[in-house]
Amino acid sequence: MPTLLRLRAAALTATAVLLSTVLAGCGGGDTEDEDLTRQELEWTACPAPDEAQGGGAAPSPLPDDGEWQCATMKAPLDWDEPEGDTIGLALIRIRSTGSAGERIGSLVFNFGGPGGSGVKSLPAFAEDYGTLRTRYDLVSFDPRGVGRSKPVICASDQQLDAYSQQDATPDDNAERTQLLDSTREFNEACEENSEKMLPNVRTTDAARDLDLMRQVLGDGKLHYFGFSYGTELGGVYAHLFPRRVGRAVFDAVVDPTQNTEQGSLGQAEGFQLALDNFAEDCVSKTEECPLGASAQDVKDRIATLLRDLDRKPIPGVFPRQLTQTAATNGIMQALYSQDLWEYLTEGLQQAYEGDGSILMLLSDSMNGRSENGEYDNSTAAHTAISCADTKARYDTAYVERKLPEFRAASPLFGDSLAWGMVGCTDWAVPGAADHPDVSAPGAPPILVIGNTGDPATPYEGARAMVNALGKGVGVELTYRGQGHGAYASKNKCVLDAVHGYLLDGKVPQAGAVCT
Repeated sequence: MPTLLRLRAAALTATAVLLSTVLAGCGGGDTEDEDLTRQELEWTACPAPDEAQGGGAAPSPLPDDGEWQCATMKAPLDWDEPEGDTIGLALIRIRSTGSAGERIGSLVFNFGGPGGSGVKSLPAFAEDYGTLRTRYDLVSFDPRGVGRSKPVICASDQQLDAYSQQDATPDDNAERTQLLDSTREFNEACEENSEKMLPNVRTTDAARDLDLMRQVLGDGKLHYFGFSYGTELGGVYAHLFPRRVGRAVFDAVVDPTQNTEQGSLGQAEGFQLALDNFAEDCVSKTEECPLGASAQDVKDRIATLLRDLDRKPIPGVFPRQLTQTAATNGIMQALYSQDLWEYLTEGLQQAYEGDGSILMLLSDSMNGRSENGEYDNSTAAHTAISCADTKARYDTAYVERKLPEFRAASPLFGDSLAWGMVGCTDWAVPGAADHPDVSAPGAPPILVIGNTGDPATPYEGARAMVNALGKGVGVELTYRGQGHGAYASKNKCVLDAVHGYLLDGKVPQAGAVCT
């Protein structure tokens, strides 16, 4: 399984829609000698997302009749050979509602992952960005290796069903061998099916794509809004092109100073904190908490459920069974957003009664599985990008030595996040570095927002990003809230800060706090 669960934000919306429904009843390969910065994009009506993007219907016009447009931008397959083969990168945009004089340019979004389709994600959230649209065209894209941008393909849907439910927390030699064999088979399938792309999906490659996109869109500076892994991508861009950064916001910030182990351990602590907050919230309600008499009781019952599922799965979404791994993933998915806590409560109640369907739907959303059993390519892309970026390769002996530390960080999630570190073992391509370089001397101010209750990108990452960007670049804003990210909370203080900066260039006071 992927080492870090930096899930794209659109999965949260997909989860809520799917659960509420249930509870209610362009590749490339051409070689062309041309200046790619002068290419003209052919914007047309957007097609329905393909399987690699997650399927579904074509994006609907916004209430003001704003129409979505899609295009394919050519980029070098290998940025070290810019005049060699090209690939097609899928873009989507919706035009600004402001007048020509009010328009600043394009605002490019990356919603995280790595592995999330921006072409599918942007329409899901566009109404939340209506204020930003008054002065920007809203633009997003499928990064290389993702969705319609020459996707990395590994396993079949049937194989992914088995892979996503395998025992990810082995208890004996046989289970450890099975986990390593399954991981090796998955990684070998990635190499067999996508060998040409694997060396060319590093975050530095995607950052160079961003700068090409800036030029093709006609912008002198890159105006950017990155979430989760998108903050890492934005930081790498700022490092490579500091003087081409325009107005940029990083939300749900990845700690750029951490290696894979440190990041996984930080997530164990983050998800445990989110679980603690969920349990406290449940028992603090006026009515009796249906999951336990105290916060500790809530967590103890969840731990017992997971131990029981390790021995004997229960029915999930027919014909699949809810395994311990699927249930753990489902719980983690629900902790990404406070909006999903009600589904987690109902899902746990059902599971205690022998019905694992809601927890399985949550797990499916995390893994990019649609109702019809098709997977997007987010797991494959996440693995490929993460393994190409990070040097670390861990064996079982190392993980076993680290298990006590991970269990201390999170009795519930420590094991799964520790064992997730073997995901890049035997990967075909060496990793680029221990951690990304985001130092950006000479860049303008970048607004960096940390959420104190963020499970996936813990709050401390925001301060680390500010320090790593360098003096006078990162401007930290704290949001005292719950969930993955701050802007999506619609907190007025956060919205005012982001809008004031992106629309009017007003830099918030460093160290400001929103509650």
